[in-house]
Parts: sequence; structure tokens; C-alpha cells
Amino acid sequence: MIPPIFYIIVAALLFVIGVAGMFINKKNIIVMLMCIELMLLAVNLNFVAMASQFELAARASGQIFVIFTMTVAAAEIAIGLAILVTFFRNRNSVAVEDIKQLKG
Repeated sequence: MIPPIFYIIVAALLFVIGVAGMFINKKNIIVMLMCIELMLLAVNLNFVAMASQFELAARASGQIFVIFTMTVAAAEIAIGLAILVTFFRNRNSVAVEDIKQLKG
């Protein structure tokens, strides 16, 4: 069995890559959404790794949290991409600078 520290290290690396992608790339909103998804996947990996280390009741609760997190992430991506497609049809761009013009 793989020790949980390895899962934590991999999840931490995924999370750091997601945060770095958010800070480095401030121009493309699609890449920013992918970085958010990467961070959520790192959290899910931690949930599953910690749930596998404890008793049966904790396993179920960790997996339930992962299912809820994936559901919220899927809804976020679906709504975000729908907004981006609509914005692209109107403005022919998905740059963050163009989206900032929507402030009222």
C-alpha cells in the first residue's frame, strides 16, 4: 500500500501548479478555468487519500465529499463555458481584458 504522504505530495504539487497557472496566465479565461479544475482535483485526491487511511465510515464520507465536489465543479464549468461561448459570439474574444468591460 502506498503511504498517504505520497498522495499528499502529489496533491500539493497539483494545487501549486493550479495556483501558479492562475497567477502566471491572466489573459486567457479558459486556462484560468482549467487551473481552478486542477486545484479542485488536488482537493479530491486529498479526500480520497485520507478516506482510504481511516475506517469504513470515513471512507464513505470522503467519497461523498468527492462526488459533491465533482458535481459542483462540473456545474461551474458548464455555466462558465456557456457564458464564454455567448461572450465569444458577441465580441469574438475571450480575453480577460475584454470581459472586464462587462462591469456596470
